[in-house]
Amino acid sequence: MIGWGDVYKVVAAMAPLYFALGLGYGSVRWWRLFTTPDQCDAVNRLVAFFAVPFFGFDFASRVDPFSLSYRVLAADALSKLAVALSLAAFVSFFSGAGKGGLDWCITGFSLATLNNTLVVGVPLLDAMYGKWARDLIVQVSVVQTIVYFPLLLLAFEVRRARGGDKTAAVEDGGGEDERPAMWVLVRAVGMKVARNPNVYAGVLGVAWACVTNRWHIETPSIIEGSVLIMSKTGVGLSMFSMGLFMALQEKIIVCGAGPTVLGMALRFVAGPAATAAGAFALGLRGDLLRLAIIQAALPQSITTFVFAKEYGLHAEVLSTAVIFGTLASLPVLIVYYIVLGFIR
Repeated sequence: MIGWGDVYKVVAAMAPLYFALGLGYGSVRWWRLFTTPDQCDAVNRLVAFFAVPFFGFDFASRVDPFSLSYRVLAADALSKLAVALSLAAFVSFFSGAGKGGLDWCITGFSLATLNNTLVVGVPLLDAMYGKWARDLIVQVSVVQTIVYFPLLLLAFEVRRARGGDKTAAVEDGGGEDERPAMWVLVRAVGMKVARNPNVYAGVLGVAWACVTNRWHIETPSIIEGSVLIMSKTGVGLSMFSMGLFMALQEKIIVCGAGPTVLGMALRFVAGPAATAAGAFALGLRGDLLRLAIIQAALPQSITTFVFAKEYGLHAEVLSTAVIFGTLASLPVLIVYYIVLGFIR
């Protein structure tokens, strides 16, 4: 059962996020340290191409690849596939071949499936179910880093190559009506994805984890220190960048009430429902089923905002989902925990 001490641990893990957010916000609004959107974009690019990859490598290198819970990971994969197909069908039905179809598929997938497994998930699930749950949520986080974030980046690059990113289209000299041939599109997307360190950082981390666990060797301190010095900046700079973005907007809730409610519904209702169906279909029962559902209701991944800002797609929706979703997540997750406790 969760006690007040456990609640404090979760709140203590959340509070630094808003401290970094406040510093970013104040740097623009009050202290005028950053005065132009280009300066704020530069900070976000630093996060996207340096801090986040090192953060992913660091945690991936600490997992034990030989003790993975494949049924839990398969249930998570099945639920994400179901969400992706449902979003594609929904958007196709209501918007036809309109340009916004892929855009909302990408954003909807981010909102429904990609969550903050480490900062909030680890202390919360450790308090709820113990060490085994903490180990499982780290495994889910690593798979998110090495599989689902690269797939998200691939979708962003496909959108950009098709002309969905107007800024990129102008920079490349192409008009809005031009559509590259399929091979040119595939080649352009492949080159972009191959150059993105987020794609292979997690894979390298898992590869190194295989080496260290198979032959029982320790990471040399000089390498570990070099990785940690960048890894530790990942979460803080991501929230700082979000604060910069918020300060440049006229309103705190930039996207309006409708998208905010939609984001909360996808995060706290649709995502857990899809995961429950996938977990049940693969035979998960008892605490494993409860864990799978609760981890799907964790707050929005901060990294999804960083990528959305970098690619210019619904960053306002993702920032709102992170900021207010994280605040709302603790009572929502406790309700899930209590309700699921009655299911046998």
